[in-house]
Amino acid sequence: MQVTPLSDARPRPRRLAVGEFDGVHLGHREVIRGSDTVLTFEPHPLRVVRPEAAPRLLTPLEIKAELIAELGVEELVVIPFDDGFAHQSPQEFIDHILVQRLSATHVSVGENFRFGHRAAGDPELLRADGRFETRIVPMVEAGGEIVSSSHIRGLVLAGEVELAKRLLGAPFQLRGEVVVGDKRGREIGFPTANIVPDESLVYPGHGVYVARADGGCAAVSIGVRPTFGTGRAVLVEAYLLDRNVDLYGQTLRIDFLSRLRGERRFDSVEALVDQMRGDVERARELCE
Repeated sequence: MQVTPLSDARPRPRRLAVGEFDGVHLGHREVIRGSDTVLTFEPHPLRVVRPEAAPRLLTPLEIKAELIAELGVEELVVIPFDDGFAHQSPQEFIDHILVQRLSATHVSVGENFRFGHRAAGDPELLRADGRFETRIVPMVEAGGEIVSSSHIRGLVLAGEVELAKRLLGAPFQLRGEVVVGDKRGREIGFPTANIVPDESLVYPGHGVYVARADGGCAAVSIGVRPTFGTGRAVLVEAYLLDRNVDLYGQTLRIDFLSRLRGERRFDSVEALVDQMRGDVERARELCE
């Protein structure tokens, strides 16, 4: 899939899906279905118009692009969302972006899509324009749950990664550079690949999880390591089952499958090690 900044996009007939698409969840996938091009915004519009209300993201642009590419889309057009763009009127967005720049023949949006200055534009304004065909996609439900990025963010933060997976249509994933930690895991027989959370992104709540990482099964702990009383910030620690590889400085992808337990403080290192052995065996069973 080609990723194109708006400034480099050339007019050609496009079947266009438009939205922020954070998470590329089941609802987004329905909006994108049948489109050859996706139009999205970077950064998230709220970071510009209401920074105090901007959410932590499920998917940074790199991951979002990969997920969209997996849907068979030919091109991802990215609009740099800045103050100037935020002040465009809804009609200017339609005239200058959708029609003149992108030559849209079909436009697909979710029913709650809003655009233009003060979010004054809505799907019905698009439908009223006769220069392209408009498809308005209702909110999607899965297992009685409304599928939305905000709901999924809440699930991930609560550690409900299995339900998040059902609404996303794929496991929740995070990526980060592996950094040097305290090396306590190595000392107690469980060497881990450590990632410092990016504060702009959503991470699962403190606890221990089953995941896939670096092509295999992993037990992943997220938290502050209370047994050791380090006083340090939150860390993501991935123990790669049956592998001992040096990943320092490399980017590690972690796909979360299920939650084993919450984070807790143990009375001794020995008690922690016993629990970790059980966590690893349970992770092996669930992952395989």
